Amino acid sequence: MIAVLVAAVVVGVAYLVRRRRIWVGRFREATPIHKEYWRGRRGETGELLYVAVGDSAAQGIGASAPDQGYVGILADRIGDSTGETVRVVNLGIVGGTLRTALDSELPTFRKLAPDIVTVSIGANNILVFDAAVFEHDLRELLAAMPPHAIVADLPSFHILPAERNVRRANVILRGIAAEFGMTVVPLHAATSRLSSVIRDFAGDLFHPNDRGYRAWARAFEPAIDARLSQLADRAR
Repeated sequence: MIAVLVAAVVVGVAYLVRRRRIWVGRFREATPIHKEYWRGRRGETGELLYVAVGDSAAQGIGASAPDQGYVGILADRIGDSTGETVRVVNLGIVGGTLRTALDSELPTFRKLAPDIVTVSIGANNILVFDAAVFEHDLRELLAAMPPHAIVADLPSFHILPAERNVRRANVILRGIAAEFGMTVVPLHAATSRLSSVIRDFAGDLFHPNDRGYRAWARAFEPAIDARLSQLADRAR
């Protein structure tokens, strides 16, 4: 009986490894497609400007289409809630770390005056985690954001030791965000409930799929709605 269980586990793990290898290749091919889509959205006009600072999740990698990632879902919500057109500048970079955001996203961000800002980055800092570097880079990034920026804590990695690093990073993140008076989205709590590899994650077993990204978007929605209420109050 034990031998049968061991064999089943070995077969299952081998299947997941093969599955992940195939999907990683597919997502590598999808990356320029997502990048081109968001470049096109950046060129549109809109009554409201939504800027997303982030990584591959901001780009919607793992979703069935770029606009099915959390940024696309939130952009639709902003437009539906306000009845206004929305220009989206998605600064997310696949594989991006906090240092990437500082070096490659922040220069463009400084030229903009966004109405809504989401910041969701840092997951790629976790596997080689240095708490001091994380704190330094995050503080520098958030110092450059407006006070109304909506900052997500890091999503759950579900497995140790990565999850231990995520929890340490989120303590740092919440402390710095509090210093700047910024709203923190409880993304870790929301993603901790995404337990099904088949239902909630894409084939690479890392990025969310459409269902997973909808859970990400739901975590952001209260903060987005609060920001839209602020904008409405100022317009009166």
